[in-house]
Amino acid sequence: MSEAEPEATVHASASPRQSAIRGGLLAAAGILIVAFTLRTAVTSVPPLTGAISRELFLPSWLVGILGMLPTALFGIAGLVTPLFMRKRSVESIAVVSMAAAAVGQIVRAVAPDTVTFLAASAVALAGMGAGNVVLPPMVKKYFPEKIGLLTALYVTVISLGTTVPPLLAVPVADSVGWRGSIGWWAVVNVIAIVPWLRSWPARPSASRAAGSEGGDAPSSARRSESTTAQGGSAPAAPGAAITAVPVVIRPWRAPAAWALALLFGCTSLNTYTMFSWLPSIATEAGLSAGDAGLQLAIFSGLGIPLSLVVPILAGRLKNPFAVVIFGVTCFVSGYLGLWLAPASATWLWSTLMGLGPATFPLSLVLINLRTRSHRASGAVSGFAQGVGYTVACAGPLFAGILHDATGGWTASFAFLGVTLVVLASAGWVICRPRYIDDAPGVVEPAAAA
Repeated sequence: MSEAEPEATVHASASPRQSAIRGGLLAAAGILIVAFTLRTAVTSVPPLTGAISRELFLPSWLVGILGMLPTALFGIAGLVTPLFMRKRSVESIAVVSMAAAAVGQIVRAVAPDTVTFLAASAVALAGMGAGNVVLPPMVKKYFPEKIGLLTALYVTVISLGTTVPPLLAVPVADSVGWRGSIGWWAVVNVIAIVPWLRSWPARPSASRAAGSEGGDAPSSARRSESTTAQGGSAPAAPGAAITAVPVVIRPWRAPAAWALALLFGCTSLNTYTMFSWLPSIATEAGLSAGDAGLQLAIFSGLGIPLSLVVPILAGRLKNPFAVVIFGVTCFVSGYLGLWLAPASATWLWSTLMGLGPATFPLSLVLINLRTRSHRASGAVSGFAQGVGYTVACAGPLFAGILHDATGGWTASFAFLGVTLVVLASAGWVICRPRYIDDAPGVVEPAAAA
């Protein structure tokens, strides 16, 4: 044996590991960049509605419709995207969704009229809605042993992607105009495509036959797919061929999936209601516009630490219902304070309400903790977010209607209180340790379906 042979053997054995590390880093970067883009089309516009209305027809009622578009389109995308996931890989859907978001953002930046602006906004939001759906199954597929950590990271990045655009909107618009201020975010969508081009299978049918939709998933992720929906089968040996049986996943047949959808929906309903009405509640109580804006900043800013802590904590708990109790208690305490003494210690009520959405990152990590494979995760993600965002649309609308009808906020807070009862009940069901895809009739062979 020559002296070069041992060295060659070392390099040969190290190469797969180095490739797996590079693939894992690339997948993590791709997930986080996609996550950062998912709210840019939502929060980059509100600070610029005044400037936009000087060029386009944008009365108050249209601004209201524009405010409802995100949850409406996210809900539609959540229900539709799983249909495409039966035929296409999560990577290819991520590429198409980011391309749609980029096109929508560019077109609305050059829109000559209001109809084009709204239509392009819908395209961008639909693309981002599809991105919402594919992130949980991507985490499940590429990082099955680090679900809590990766979920914490990407939900935190979503929070950052929500906070940064409104901070930059006006300064950028002062330099290049409102069109440039909302249009340049398309560049981030294009960047988000790049990490997934390498994982986009040229022949989806061939990759599905091999049991992997992406081709570049780490071996641990590929092995996790060998576990059937009923569990019990041992992971396949590294490099072993996996025979994938075509299946149809119907999460709506599982009560736990409905519970997850309601947990997600009621959390989003309360959150978006406060986004819409907290400044008005504060100003009606006598606070200045600046102080009211500060209350909203407190409420929204607490989402970042919650996003970092909750998924990791939930991943270590067999039953994370304590997080639900914590969130509901904070919401109730904040609402009571804001209702009974809105002008006293308002910062405290805003802080308590800001801790309430702890159930948002919890619902996202439960998508993966309560499913066995990334295919089931994708189906459950679409169902829970589709139903959830549809439910969330009702929050700001009903709260506003009740306020106008009664002249105060008591009825609106009572409505929110009812949704918190639903939230707690749904949380009790979905937090119990069970798999959604184990429920009868959820996973069936495609031929039988």
